[in-house]
Amino acid sequence: MREAAFVKQNKDKWLKFESLLQNKNNLRPEQLSNIYIEVSDHLSYSKTFYPKSNTTTYLNQLAASAHQKVYKNKKESRNRFITFFTKEFPLFFYNFQKQLLLSFLIFALFSAAGAFSAASDHTFVRSILGDAYVNMTLQNIAEGDPMAVYKKMSETDMFLGITINNIRVSLLAFSMGILAGIGTVFILMQNAVMLGSFQYFFYDQGLLWESARTIWIHGTIEISVIIIAGCAGLVVGKSILFPGTYTRLVSFTKGVKNGLKIVISTIPFFIIAGFLEGFVTRQTQMPDWLAILIIGSSLALILFYYIFYPHILNKKHQINEAGLH
Repeated sequence: MREAAFVKQNKDKWLKFESLLQNKNNLRPEQLSNIYIEVSDHLSYSKTFYPKSNTTTYLNQLAASAHQKVYKNKKESRNRFITFFTKEFPLFFYNFQKQLLLSFLIFALFSAAGAFSAASDHTFVRSILGDAYVNMTLQNIAEGDPMAVYKKMSETDMFLGITINNIRVSLLAFSMGILAGIGTVFILMQNAVMLGSFQYFFYDQGLLWESARTIWIHGTIEISVIIIAGCAGLVVGKSILFPGTYTRLVSFTKGVKNGLKIVISTIPFFIIAGFLEGFVTRQTQMPDWLAILIIGSSLALILFYYIFYPHILNKKHQINEAGLH
C-alpha cells in the first residue's frame, strides 16, 4: 500500500486517538489498551514500509504517548488479572466469533463422523479407544458399574492429571495453527472422532443416558474449551493465510498474540473441568436432576462468557464511543 493511501485510510482514526489521549476524564482503561495496541500495529506497518517518513515519526510519538499513559496507570496494572478476564478479554474476543463458530462446526462434523464410523464398523471403536479401554469398560458394564473408570484414581491425582493433560491439548490445538490452521483442524478431528465413537459405544450398549449424564458433568466445559482452543489455532492460521494490509510476518505475530490470549482465557475453565472430573463425576449415584443442573450451569457459563458477554460489552463500548463524539 502506498503511504498516501495508508495515511488516508487511517488519518481520522489517528486524530481521534490523539483527542482521546488528551481527554483525561473520559478515557477508560479498555479504551487506552485498545488505542495502544492499534497504534502499535500501525507503527509496525509504517516502520516496515516507510521507515524514514513523517508518518512513522508521527505514529512513534502517538504510540509513545499511549505507552506513557498505559504504564502511568498503576492502579489499573495492579488489577490487570481481574480486568483481563472481566473486561479486556471478552471485548477482545468479540472479534473472533466467526473462528469460534468454525471451530465448533469442525468439531461437530467430525464427532458425527466418529459416531457414524462406529455404527458402520464395530472394530472402529477399538481402533480409536484401544482394546484395553474397551475391554475394561465392558467388564465394568458386566459388573453393573459402567462409569467405574472415574473411580480408579484418587480425586487429587485425577484432578491434577486431567487438568494438565487438558491444558496440553489446548496448547497443542493453538500451536498447530502455525501449519496454516491445518494442524489445528487435525487436533479437533482427533478429539471429535474419539468423542463421537465413545458416545456411540455406550449407545450401542444401551447406556447412552447413563454415560451422557456422567461424562458431560465435566465434559461440557472440557469439550467446549477444546473448541475454544481450536478457535485460537484458527486465528493463527488465518493470520498466515490472510494477512490483509500487513506483511505476512507482522500478521502472523499479531495472530499468535491474539491466539495466546484466547488460550490463556481457557486455563481457569480447564481447572474447573479437572476439578469436576476428579471430584464430582465419580459420584455416579447422584440424582439425575443434580447432574442436569451441573451440566446446564456449565453450558450456560461457557455460552455467557464466550458468546453473550462479548456482545454485551461490545454494544456498551460502541455506545460509549458514540457518546464521546
